[in-house]
Amino acid sequence: MFHWKGLFAMMLPFIFLNAGPSAGENSSRLAPLALEPLPLGSITAEGWLQRQLRIQADGLSGNLEKFWPDIQDSGWIGGKAEGWERAPYWLDGMVPLAWTLNDDILKADVKRWMDYIIDHQHGDGWLGPRKSEGYRDLDPWPQFVILKALRQYHEATGDPRVIPAMLKNVRCIDAVLRETPLFDWGKYRWMDLVITVHWLYEQTGEGWLSEVAARAHAQGYDWRGHFEAFKYPEKMEAKDCILDTHVVNNAMAVKAPAAWYRQSRHTADAAALDTIVNTLDNYHGQITGVLTGDEHYAGKSPSQGTELCAVVEYMFSLETAIAILGRADIADRLERIAFNALPGTFSPDMWAHQYVQQANQVVCRVSEDRVYTNNGPDANLFGLEPNYGCCTANMHQGWPKLAAHCWMRLPASGDTPAGLAAVAYAPCLINTEVNGKPMRVRVETDYPFRDTVRVTITGDGDFPVAFRIPGWTKGSTLQVNDEEAVPTDPGTFYILQRAWQGDTTVTLRFPMTAKVEQRFNDSAAMSRGPLVYSLRIGTEWKHLRGEAPHNDFEVLPTTPWNYALELDEASPASSFRFEELPVGDNPFDPATPAVRAFVKGRRLPGWIIEHNAAAPPPQSPVTSTEPVEELELIPYGCAKLRVTEFPVLGE
Repeated sequence: MFHWKGLFAMMLPFIFLNAGPSAGENSSRLAPLALEPLPLGSITAEGWLQRQLRIQADGLSGNLEKFWPDIQDSGWIGGKAEGWERAPYWLDGMVPLAWTLNDDILKADVKRWMDYIIDHQHGDGWLGPRKSEGYRDLDPWPQFVILKALRQYHEATGDPRVIPAMLKNVRCIDAVLRETPLFDWGKYRWMDLVITVHWLYEQTGEGWLSEVAARAHAQGYDWRGHFEAFKYPEKMEAKDCILDTHVVNNAMAVKAPAAWYRQSRHTADAAALDTIVNTLDNYHGQITGVLTGDEHYAGKSPSQGTELCAVVEYMFSLETAIAILGRADIADRLERIAFNALPGTFSPDMWAHQYVQQANQVVCRVSEDRVYTNNGPDANLFGLEPNYGCCTANMHQGWPKLAAHCWMRLPASGDTPAGLAAVAYAPCLINTEVNGKPMRVRVETDYPFRDTVRVTITGDGDFPVAFRIPGWTKGSTLQVNDEEAVPTDPGTFYILQRAWQGDTTVTLRFPMTAKVEQRFNDSAAMSRGPLVYSLRIGTEWKHLRGEAPHNDFEVLPTTPWNYALELDEASPASSFRFEELPVGDNPFDPATPAVRAFVKGRRLPGWIIEHNAAAPPPQSPVTSTEPVEELELIPYGCAKLRVTEFPVLGE
């Protein structure tokens, strides 16, 4: 057995960030990806992840086209309803959902849409509805989204019509940009075009594509400069909100400098990822790894909201950045968001979602007096399209794209052949080729609810496999078959190179211990592994409007929520006791959590609801004469009402 422990995480950035002099904006030579995503369909979900995707397909995602006018009667399929971004958004999630589930019915639905869109492409290359024959009034932003969906569809099917249609469309977009530079949403989301144009270049070798990418970058908003001279450290006032401060634009922006780095090859572009993420964390970060935005920067109070569109777009930004930069720590954040913020904003059956979620979410109701920067009165209801329908269209990409990016290809380097890399952990099956030989990888695990991952690699060949070791674990080990387990270093990729023969089982163990973080007003939030924990609050789901199963609900508390924690000052994490429960059909249902925690606390009667949300946690330490109670905490993703950042009791 041969291995390089931890070298991958340290060497890859150096290899690729110093790959020669700058190629300049007009060069067609792209920096190679550090990790190459596998073609869609190579990875199918299994275990709890498959069940989660099945719930999604049986909920809103798989049924919107049956009743929601903006999909059912979309202008993209010849109807009279919305013909802008909503159908492309929906397809951008439905394509990976169909293929990661390997669902023939969903595949047929997607094919019907793609057939229509390709067959009705305009003569100049424009896709979907258009307002005029000229270019002056055309908004290219939705074209960026449909191109992402078409890319995935081509990877999954190999349909020979797709790349010619995409090239023709990019030619048209270029003509539009020459006449009318990027504006509004497209100006802030230029990177979503650039990543597709780069992919097309790698498929076709057509050098003119780099000129289109350079034009989009030049006309687009300077996200790197935005964060290097950040001007928005506080919650925004409604009168000051601009597209620079919009939460979804910022979530998309996380990938912007890394995306452009492939063409610029400037080390500062690659390094800007840390500037973006750290700035967002410092001023607007939440314990779940996302930023506040309801709809604009809203500070660090756990009662401010985060838009669902921002959650799924942040995830996609991280998936994109991981492929470009190959950094293990990016995947740590991806898992933190995916296993907490993503499920935390859906009803258990995924027939309802929120527009915005809150870390301290103690009531969800129509609120004329509200805490949000500029969202409407129904923004945190669970329903079909609370506040605004963009999330109803865009929410579908979260789980499927995570599944599709769990494993990637490790490119060849020098004398080392190409291999595979485990990026994020969830149960799945990978069928692919490595150096021309068929290879199957099965991941069996109840992670993130348990600490053990078993990977069975089936096939013959001598190549490396890189296993990501989370940065939060201590004492992690890797064991091959019955050989002695070896220690691994957190925050790295452990590269195991060997001659693989037949079935080889690699068992990874990532010990999980509680971690208490100091948060807003010196409150405390607790995580264990990738999971964040929240107070279980009793709920009453009150039907507000709509027809079953796509109703809108207010969710009202039926048990107290205003507690302060009693923590051991010397060792706060030791104050928590954990209990494992069976990993059921839906581990993100509050009725069936797979793990829970217990901690002591006291009620704080003075901590009340303000503006229809929990008031900010009182400055810790706090005092209370209420009796000590044992509090039950469950994973954030299970808790539809919750307190996540708690005041801490003092003397």
